[in-house]
Amino acid sequence: MATLMIQGTTSDAGKSTVVAALCRALARRGISVAPFKPQNMALNSAVTEDGGEIGRSTALQAQAAGVKPHSDMNPVLLKPESDRGSQVILRGKVYGHMDAMDYHAFKRTAKESVMAAWQALESRFDVIIAEGAGSPAEINLRQGDIANMGFAEAADCPVILVGDIERGGVFAQLVGTLALLSESEQARMKGFVINRFRGDMSLLTPGIEWLTAHTGKPVLGTLPYLQGLLLDAEDSIGLTHAPTQGELLNVVVPALPRISNHTDFDPLRLHPQVNLTFVGADEPIPAADVIILPGSKSTASDLAWLKRQGWDRAIQRHLRYGGKLLGICGGFQMLGEWVEDPDGLEGKAERVMGLGLLSLTTRMVAGKQLRNVSGVTVAEGASVTGYEIHNGVSEGTALAQPLFDLGTHRDGAVSDDGQVMGTYLHGLFDHSEACQALLTRLGLSAAQRLDYRAHRERELDRLADTLEAHLDIEALIALLGAGASPSR
Repeated sequence: MATLMIQGTTSDAGKSTVVAALCRALARRGISVAPFKPQNMALNSAVTEDGGEIGRSTALQAQAAGVKPHSDMNPVLLKPESDRGSQVILRGKVYGHMDAMDYHAFKRTAKESVMAAWQALESRFDVIIAEGAGSPAEINLRQGDIANMGFAEAADCPVILVGDIERGGVFAQLVGTLALLSESEQARMKGFVINRFRGDMSLLTPGIEWLTAHTGKPVLGTLPYLQGLLLDAEDSIGLTHAPTQGELLNVVVPALPRISNHTDFDPLRLHPQVNLTFVGADEPIPAADVIILPGSKSTASDLAWLKRQGWDRAIQRHLRYGGKLLGICGGFQMLGEWVEDPDGLEGKAERVMGLGLLSLTTRMVAGKQLRNVSGVTVAEGASVTGYEIHNGVSEGTALAQPLFDLGTHRDGAVSDDGQVMGTYLHGLFDHSEACQALLTRLGLSAAQRLDYRAHRERELDRLADTLEAHLDIEALIALLGAGASPSR
């Protein structure tokens, strides 16, 4: 077995995309490879084949590797519930709720789970491509680290450092990060990758030569900026893509403070007939054809935020003028009459009034629902696939008119006039049939089909092709040693 770790000088330096590209490139060579992220902090998550929960970006990397996501691939997932506290997911299951100081003390236990998960993958795959989190040079977080060099030292694996030139200061990023590491960690660092470069390489060459001479570490590649790259983001919402064709559907989404699984909207970003806009705090709420309330890690507090921002009044006005409204997961719960959290599972214990647009009440209960599902839309019979990740259980007469039939159960609700609808299903726009049917129902009379899953595969191949062309992949394979040999 061989493990290579990709770390970054900052968050969003490109670690996730480099790992995905490496997984796809190695898998195309017939190598049995799996992604691994010891610790992740994100509100975008996915359901694994073993019924666990991991970060969405790690699930994408598993797809790049041609394997099913497993909870061992991301043994520690932190889902922020406030600025100081998170829900802790340990090897796919909810372990508890901790503030930052409590989690810091918990790291020794967490490390045991990290190493056990890594060893479990070690027994099933020839190569593991591990991904760090944030930066390894956060000196205030070095003690008990399990996300970056703490894991690399324990696993005794080589490390590659990625820096983002798009933000500027890439040489300071790389040199400064290296300088803040211990001697053994510096020795473990085998080279650099410069990410998101655009321009004339000859202008960058003197800097690369200086960097190599100054640090004694090679630059293993300079990856170009990929225009229009759209893949499941780890956490940042990112840019909105403008529509390009024909009749348009204007969709507005409030960017909730604890928005979760906003990757639900990636197919809409890509759709040529959809104009998708995220609206942040204190921004004016524009007129739209459709308002979609997204998932939330803290439904009650995000509902309170919506009301403070005036979304309740804007939604009432929107509906009076014939607009459509869709709620997904936490957004679905907000559409009801009450949201109850008697045990404080998502924050403080409270009972808050919903928007009152669907006759249902949601109660937060222990035991998170985690499942991958498939079925059809009730009205159109269009195929749909997706996943459920939620604590709440909803009850009420609105559920008598569901949105989806998922075989084992029916999901969601549709109002009598068809203007308001909700669902617990994440990924509902990923399937081309469901996407077309839902966009038609939401007001796009001649909705085109968009195969988002095929798009995702093309983007992963595009990443791998770029890596093969601009990075010394043979040097990386050499670092992996005998493990990076095609499986028999």
